[in-house]
Amino acid sequence: MWKLLQIELFKIFKRPRTYISFAAIAAMILIIQLGLEFDGKSYLQLFMSGISDSFFVPYDLILNGYLVAFVILNTLLIHVPLLVALVAGDAVAGEANMGTLRLLITKPVSRTEFMIAKYLASVVYTVMLLIWMALLALFLSMLFFGTNDMLIARNDVMEQISRNDVLWRYIAAFGYAAVALSTVSALAFLLSVFADNAIGPIVSTISIVIVLTILSEMKIPLYDNTVKPYLFTSHMLAWKGFFYSKSNGEGQAISGSIENLPAILRSLGILLTYIVLLVTTAIAVFRKKDVLS
Repeated sequence: MWKLLQIELFKIFKRPRTYISFAAIAAMILIIQLGLEFDGKSYLQLFMSGISDSFFVPYDLILNGYLVAFVILNTLLIHVPLLVALVAGDAVAGEANMGTLRLLITKPVSRTEFMIAKYLASVVYTVMLLIWMALLALFLSMLFFGTNDMLIARNDVMEQISRNDVLWRYIAAFGYAAVALSTVSALAFLLSVFADNAIGPIVSTISIVIVLTILSEMKIPLYDNTVKPYLFTSHMLAWKGFFYSKSNGEGQAISGSIENLPAILRSLGILLTYIVLLVTTAIAVFRKKDVLS
């Protein structure tokens, strides 16, 4: 299995288009960082106009690397599924398109092992993409903007998190995001089994994610309690929960606490269930598939 995984990773990273995702993330992050560097104070003044009318607001301290990274994550994690689908959607369909799929399954390797190696390779790519994002979004922002206490806006309330209580929250958030994006990868991987060209699975994956994301944001009484809680897109942004702390009697955030950890774990469980179901279905379909290309 390890040898198969190495081969699949080599296939992924030998393609020049694979690095387009890394370049795109770097470009978007640098643009956001530059924008906040030159005009971040104006955005904060607009956002906190009601507070600044009554209190002195130290914008230079608020606009630090932790807040900038939070802004970047909220902006980019919506677009990263497209970059993930570019590789996962090509996993099987790309082999069929090149005419190598039929040759590969004649090797002394079971179809199940072949598919598991394919999916694991796409997960490794996803994790590396997130590590790249973390290096640029978090650590580069910390280098450019420095560090300080972090302010989080929640339902018209500003919550302050101590600078010593932030870094582990980002590590947890990136870990959760890896699982969320691996779910998108599993969806693209499944659709790739049904196609002989990667364009179809990639476009279909993005279309499904967009539609389900819209449905996840709709507020319909009956739908909210029946369908919405089980859409995987309803749980992809649960990483934000790591930045919501419990408060003491004086309304101050309790260091090291998470307000609703059971809800985050429940969302994580739903995403993992989706991954297992999607990948298992992909393997089952491929084992019965007549490979003609």
